[in-house]
Amino acid sequence: MTSLQTSAAVLGGLLVLGSLLSGLAHRSMLSLAALFVLAGFLLGDGASGIVHFRASSGFVTDLATVALVVILFRDGLEVEGELLQSQWQLPLRKLAVGMPITATVVALLARALIGLSWTESFLLGALLSPTDPVLSSGVVTDPRVPRVIRHSLNLESGLNDGLALPAVLAFAAALEVSNKHFVWWHFVLQDVGLGLAFGLVCGLVGSLLMPKADGQERREQPIPAHQRALYGLGLAFATYGVTVLPPRGNGFIAVFVAAIVVGIRRPDLRLEFAERADEIVEIVKLGIFTVFGSLLTFNGLFTDGWAAVAVVAGTFLLARPLAIWIALAGTQLDAASKAFMAWFGPKGVATMAFSLLVLSRQIEAGQRIFNIAALAVFASILVHGASDTAGTNWIARRQARG
Repeated sequence: MTSLQTSAAVLGGLLVLGSLLSGLAHRSMLSLAALFVLAGFLLGDGASGIVHFRASSGFVTDLATVALVVILFRDGLEVEGELLQSQWQLPLRKLAVGMPITATVVALLARALIGLSWTESFLLGALLSPTDPVLSSGVVTDPRVPRVIRHSLNLESGLNDGLALPAVLAFAAALEVSNKHFVWWHFVLQDVGLGLAFGLVCGLVGSLLMPKADGQERREQPIPAHQRALYGLGLAFATYGVTVLPPRGNGFIAVFVAAIVVGIRRPDLRLEFAERADEIVEIVKLGIFTVFGSLLTFNGLFTDGWAAVAVVAGTFLLARPLAIWIALAGTQLDAASKAFMAWFGPKGVATMAFSLLVLSRQIEAGQRIFNIAALAVFASILVHGASDTAGTNWIARRQARG
């Protein structure tokens, strides 16, 4: 990083400019998040060189960690008991069947076209398996899109970040140069097992400590709504901090699990967090988009040439459609709905944050893996952003005729 002052000025200026241009971005083919990635690219080493971030620096690693804590907590809160009990079949099929198929197909492409090792290939597959409708927000907010599709895409994207995380961490740990004696079952017991246990305990305790916001308890202990939202944010970081202390479970897994527990047990906290903490979540996400964009260069994106382009194209045109068609086989959905969900599986903030964590570790092929994942996100910004409105109009016409 050139200096804190330069970075603060750049991020502050982008937030001001982004707010002023948000209406234009909403009407254009690019989302506000996409504009921040492009701005980061233009300001970074790939273009003007005004800002310079080192991927291995503590700042970038810490920013990726903060972003993942906030995003995973927000995603976990959205997993309501009611949503899981109704219309859960489609998202569950896509998560349990579609995600592994997507990761496997991407891994096969990376192995065949680029020559990565099997572990490196599956790490790339895990990085590119989560989806993020932020890059095609109209798809999940436009009421003309059938509710079953919007609900399915929303719940899938809310859960797949947390579900992809253990695989990303496991493959990354196995590839670290300093970790020559990686034992998978030890990782499962320590990282996943302790992460799950700490998440359950912290979520349960967190749901009990805060008084409920209605009835006599609220009159006796009037806690403002914005403080209750901050309580949720504090719980997220406290859960992460407690979990990474010895015996060192995985803090990200713990945060996601704790949020699910809190969201199900305390829907009042979930709603207050969603209503009042969105700005904080948005700032963190836009910061990640900017830093991620600044790390991109044309030479880096195309280090593996046309083979990298083929892997990215295969991710969008082969891996995702094949996974959706297999996962949703035997359901009542028509071909148009399946095709719509198969196409709108954009790669976004989770892939970015995971990739930054991979890049910060001592992984021999870490830079190549980051470059391919970055190319996929960059391409997703363009193709999914450009097809957002057209896709929505198409599915709306199909539904009107049907």
